[in-house]
Amino acid sequence: MKKFIVACSALLVGFVAVAQNDCYWQQHVDYRMEVDMDVKTFRYTGTQELVYTNNSLDVLDKVFYHLYFNAFQPGSEMDVRLKTIEDPDKRMVTNKGTKEEPEFESRIGKLKPDEIGYLDVKSLAQDGKPVVYDAEGTIVEVKLASPLKPGTSTKLVMEFEGQVPLQIRRSGRNSAEGVALSMTQWYPKLAEYDAEGWHADPYIGREFHGVWGNFDVKISIDKDYIIGGTGNLQNGDEIGYGYEKPGTKVKRKGKKLTWHFIAPDVHDFAWAADPEYIHDTLETPGGVTLHFLYKDKAEIKENWKNLQPKTAALLDFYNKNIGPYPWKQYSVIQGGDGGMEYAMCTLITGERSFGSLVGVTAHEMAHAWFQHLLATNESKHPWMDEGFTSFISDLAENEIMERNKQNPFENAYRSYFMLAMSGKEQPQTTHGDRYAMNMAYSYAAYSKGEVFLAQLGYIIGQDKLMETLRKYYEDFKFKHPTPNDFKRVAEKVSGFQLDWYLTDWTMTTNTIDYGIKAVKESGDSTKVTLERIGLMPMPIDVLVVYNDDTYETFYAPLRMMHGEKANPYPNLERTVLPSWAWAYPTYEFSIGRPKSDIKAIVIDPSELMADVDKSNNAISFE
Repeated sequence: MKKFIVACSALLVGFVAVAQNDCYWQQHVDYRMEVDMDVKTFRYTGTQELVYTNNSLDVLDKVFYHLYFNAFQPGSEMDVRLKTIEDPDKRMVTNKGTKEEPEFESRIGKLKPDEIGYLDVKSLAQDGKPVVYDAEGTIVEVKLASPLKPGTSTKLVMEFEGQVPLQIRRSGRNSAEGVALSMTQWYPKLAEYDAEGWHADPYIGREFHGVWGNFDVKISIDKDYIIGGTGNLQNGDEIGYGYEKPGTKVKRKGKKLTWHFIAPDVHDFAWAADPEYIHDTLETPGGVTLHFLYKDKAEIKENWKNLQPKTAALLDFYNKNIGPYPWKQYSVIQGGDGGMEYAMCTLITGERSFGSLVGVTAHEMAHAWFQHLLATNESKHPWMDEGFTSFISDLAENEIMERNKQNPFENAYRSYFMLAMSGKEQPQTTHGDRYAMNMAYSYAAYSKGEVFLAQLGYIIGQDKLMETLRKYYEDFKFKHPTPNDFKRVAEKVSGFQLDWYLTDWTMTTNTIDYGIKAVKESGDSTKVTLERIGLMPMPIDVLVVYNDDTYETFYAPLRMMHGEKANPYPNLERTVLPSWAWAYPTYEFSIGRPKSDIKAIVIDPSELMADVDKSNNAISFE
């Protein structure tokens, strides 16, 4: 084993012993792309030079590419799924029926040949040699001319062409708010290969996974169009539109301009373009330039101007509570069909109330950390990205918008309870595309994922939770962490054993349900019997309120945690009880005062434990 690790270390300098494996490796890709866009036909041609480095221990005889735009064609997997799922995404269908009896029709199925999206590979060569490739739907399988050995690189040169679909989902042309081009998932994108193998998932409607690398992208487009997106613009003095240095005189020649962007250490590249964009910038104290691109409409200008200092405050909040944002710019761009995160930018719809505008920006910007810096496999573990993002953005909004909610996660808990009681819940280990309903996916990924973190604060303590997030970022930025990686960080920070928590919460649909079964007087003391009704174990906090309006807490650690958290109520006296082993359905403890002195007994006064039935969590003697 030692020889293996040494050999691996020599091959993969800088990537050793980071995750929970003896040897951790990660693939790398560098893109050089030149694209020419015709804004009249919405068709584009491109060349792509891709240098792929195999840091794995495997010899690769094939690679896969994603061709996402092919999803926007009648008969595609995305189209068929819209027609067969019980609750299709309302943005992607039209209702031919009534509100009471809806009859949904896929918008993709109605697209005409000049309205569909497509990406076609016209030629592909490896190190100058033509290769055999086969495109099926949104995936291309490429048989390499020469196998790629561990520790070596190869250059893949491709010519491609595409057509931008009518705006259906995230990507497309002529959005409902009039944005000309939302160019997301628009280029042939190399699929990720890791210790689990290839992740060549078809595009059916969910999220994405990609290989980190560097992008050098040149986009030629009508000179009246303004672009915002991923990367740092290299020729702002030539382009203008607010990207030039102050005082620079911009002279545009010809009918088209070529925008040149460079983006280091990202796993995606997105952009949007419109001839009516207003472009504002805001320099932050930390050196990150914020860009805002939005339509020149009087009814939205005030909100977009007011959004700018709030975005700077959000950046500062995330820097402090997760870790420093590493890139030079971040752009908030009007486009798409709701809100979606991309490298160094987000596309959001802009015709919103101010509160909604801040809310969607807070959420999508937080993805810069959890999806574009940490970048879990969002297809397999969507809750790690969406849930963690929802958690931190709710915290941020609560502070920045001065909402002062005692529990900023209350909406997530409410949605999780609806899911748990619906009979439609599937384990969070379900692949994002394999949920039976969109509702089940959304509540599992966003709400139950958010509760996973909020409830972890109840288990290990709020200070340890926030320390865990910062340590998680520091240890796993740019490394595609797994659920187990996060769990191990939390264990190391807290000193607790937490495998039970990850297992029950994410791999099952077990629920938490504890109750007060009996309260009996026993001489000068009071005996309390608690019961575990649900299958999922938890440590238990109990608050006792006395008739003289004093308070006391009791804490029953969970035996399989092998530890106890600090007192979450330091101003109250706390008694740490013997641990409660999960197999015992009931648990007894004594209060050192008679029952006549007690006004009320409450399980979990914080309400951060996701108990599905709180009707038996409190008892009053008034």
